[in-house]
Amino acid sequence: MDRRTRRSSGDAAPIEFSGRFVHGLPELLLATRSEHKAAEARRVLEAECGGSVRLVTLAEAQVERLAEEDDLEPFATFEENASAKARYYARRAAMTAVADDSGLEVEALGWAPGVRSKRFAPLGRYPGLSRGDANNEHLLESLDAFPPAKRGARYVCVACLCDPVGESIRHFRGEAYGRILEKRRGDGGFGYDPLFLADDQGRSYAELSPSEKDARSHRGRAFRAVASFLGNLQRAGVHQSTGDPRP
Repeated sequence: MDRRTRRSSGDAAPIEFSGRFVHGLPELLLATRSEHKAAEARRVLEAECGGSVRLVTLAEAQVERLAEEDDLEPFATFEENASAKARYYARRAAMTAVADDSGLEVEALGWAPGVRSKRFAPLGRYPGLSRGDANNEHLLESLDAFPPAKRGARYVCVACLCDPVGESIRHFRGEAYGRILEKRRGDGGFGYDPLFLADDQGRSYAELSPSEKDARSHRGRAFRAVASFLGNLQRAGVHQSTGDPRP
C-alpha cells in the first residue's frame, strides 16, 4: 500500500455488518447528501465488490434531512469529519455506513483549503456565483502570483466505515497528486475538478471520463481500499451484527 492509499492507524475493533439483509446480501449505507460523491462511491464499490454488497443511499433508506446535518463537519482533520458523518448516519439508519470527507490541499497556500474546501470562498465575495464556482474563482485569485511550477496540489479523501452496533470504525485515505491550472478546463466532474490537472494525463479532472477519474482519483483510491476491506471481511465469514460466522 503506497502513500496515496492507506488505512489510518488507531482504528477500533473489527467492523461487522448490521441492519438489513436483502436476498442474502448485506446493505451498506452511502452516507452522503452529495449526488456527485454518492455516484463516484457507488461506481467504485460496485466495480470492486462484484455485487456482494447492496448499496443504499440516504434517500433510499428514507433518512430524512435535518438541519443538524449542517454541523457535522466542524473538525480540523478529514478523519474526524468523516467519522462524525459515518457515526451520525449509521445510528439514524441503524445500518453499517460509509461516509467520506474530502478536499483540496495546495502547497503554495500552506496546504489550504483542506477541510475548508467546500467553504473556501469568503461569503459575499462573489455575488451571483454558485458555491463551487466561487471556490474556484477564489482559488485562482489566491494563486495569481504563482507560476505553474509552484502550483502543486493534492486531492485527499478519507472514507470512514462505521458499525453502529459496536461503534467500530475504520478509516481509508486516498490521495491524488497534480497541480492547479491557471484557468478552468473541461465540463465534467465537480468541485475543483476543472482546475486540477492530473499528473499523468495532461488533462484536468473535468476533462477525464468517469472511469478515468475513478482510476486515479482520491475518492477512487479510498473506496477501492474500502472494497478490499469489505471483501476480506466477508471472506472471513462475518456477516451479521452478532459477529456469528457464516453458516
